[in-house]
Amino acid sequence: MVASLDQSLQRMKVDYFDLFYSHRFDPDTPLDETIGALDSAVQQGKALYGGISSYSDQSTREAVSICKHNGYSPLVIHQPNYSMLNRWIEDGLVDTCSEHGLGMIAFCPLFQGLLTDKYLNGIPPDSRATIENSPLRQNEVSEQNIRVIRELNDHAKLRGQTLAQMALSWVLRDERVTSALIGASSAAQILENVKAVNQTKFTSEELEKLDRILAKINLPKSLWAS
Repeated sequence: MVASLDQSLQRMKVDYFDLFYSHRFDPDTPLDETIGALDSAVQQGKALYGGISSYSDQSTREAVSICKHNGYSPLVIHQPNYSMLNRWIEDGLVDTCSEHGLGMIAFCPLFQGLLTDKYLNGIPPDSRATIENSPLRQNEVSEQNIRVIRELNDHAKLRGQTLAQMALSWVLRDERVTSALIGASSAAQILENVKAVNQTKFTSEELEKLDRILAKINLPKSLWAS
């Protein structure tokens, strides 16, 4: 980890990074060594803060405990995969991060583009779903799932939002979620998507309706964490 950090600093031509993540739990390395490496980066001035990504609820608790027990710099951020279609963090992790003062930055909030208007009419020829070994698999863009996405899009219109904006607003509806990472192929997409922060409130009736729609989605259940 430290060697990779040094190489990144050289490539970026900077002295330090604001945040350095352990991006994925490594079952083959003792967790105290991983967290110790994060603290070492902070103590050496190569990073201002340490964070973790895609750690399970239990692994997150263990990481926090290691920091406290060894007097390490506290972890400040957890970066989980989270979206309307991947809600694993709601089963304990959000509460754990809130309890221990970790912010949460959701990645993949648009589920590889499925939660945009790109797939409303099926799979476009130039989309991610057509690429071999793509994170978005063709079976995830099934006819059933497309029908669900269209229902979500219809509700987004009622809110005066695009589907992407609503999906981002939904992720940010919980104040414990600090931010969301969005990928974009143009500046226009960024400008359009950041409008989501202007409307992050949902009524209880809306959330119940969205839950009913999302219950129809057909995706493999995966925690995306270890």
